[in-house]
Amino acid sequence: MENRYKILLLDDDNDWLALCRDLLTTTLPSKPEVLTANNARRALALLETEQIRLLVCDLKMPRIDGLQMLAIVRRRFPELRTITLSALEDEEFRSRAYALGVDLFWLKPEMQRNPKLFTECLESLLGRDSVLGFRGIQSKSLMDIIQMECLSRSSTVLRITRGPLVAKLWLQDGELIDAETDGARGEVAFQRLLAWKAGTFENLPPEPDRSRTIMKSVNALLLESAQTLDENAGVLHEPDAIEARSHKKMIWKLSQLTREGAEFVIAVPVDGQGEPEAVGTQSVASLTHWTQRANDIALRLGERLGAGPLLHMAGQNVERQVLLLARGDRAFLVGWSADASGNLAEKSRKLVASWDA
Repeated sequence: MENRYKILLLDDDNDWLALCRDLLTTTLPSKPEVLTANNARRALALLETEQIRLLVCDLKMPRIDGLQMLAIVRRRFPELRTITLSALEDEEFRSRAYALGVDLFWLKPEMQRNPKLFTECLESLLGRDSVLGFRGIQSKSLMDIIQMECLSRSSTVLRITRGPLVAKLWLQDGELIDAETDGARGEVAFQRLLAWKAGTFENLPPEPDRSRTIMKSVNALLLESAQTLDENAGVLHEPDAIEARSHKKMIWKLSQLTREGAEFVIAVPVDGQGEPEAVGTQSVASLTHWTQRANDIALRLGERLGAGPLLHMAGQNVERQVLLLARGDRAFLVGWSADASGNLAEKSRKLVASWDA
């Protein structure tokens, strides 16, 4: 009999454990074995004796809480996939959980409202065997992480670890001011970092007195790195050259976002076949679901009104502006900050047009 994946549910609420166990055992296509624990000590004992693939952990628990549990897991079981659940929306908890390397952060009310999306995300984590990406934000590339920090105008120090190697990036008000790794500093260190394809990262408190060694914009540095990767790909063996070109493509897309000032772009196959492609966001699953639904509604509305195909749809709340554009077999969702100005529809069309360039 084929070995099944094992999921461990950790929560001090036994009723919630039973609800989650029933949901996962009846809906997940891979039919994993679901184990439960109502305290951290029991969970750690199971992690020691069982080959657990995924830990789903509540944050608020007595004695050892979820964040303490994640810190222990990160040290003792670095390859374990992790999902945290919280009953209350708290950005501090969310940020601390991602800094500890969690793969997904879900609110319990949202999980109950959208169990299908939750189980799809969970199934995806169970089947992911790739070791690429930076644990901390759903296996995003380092360039993705840097771009998100710059767009949010963060002041922070990013500490990046890759095996025995340790590097730091200093950001002040969304600008990269310094980098340091392996005896190098400034632009040289930053270019070395961009070649890293895997590792872990964490946010440290800002250091406003750090002297500035990097004067170029992140966009200019990303473009230079893309050019270097393109040149190097010509002398690599085919598998490495393909990987280098893929790396360059990601850097190019991030530089386009930075140049236009957009927060993210996500491309979703309208027929539901194939994986979405996203740059600049960690909320891929939820945004994919929203994009598919909004695009379907727009298509039906256009047919009913005889208005023809969708050109674009715009929406806004207090945090963000979004534009939905349909192009061929994909729908594109482009996110902008709430205070972004100018012709956002035209800027969004430019980003979408250059997506596969």
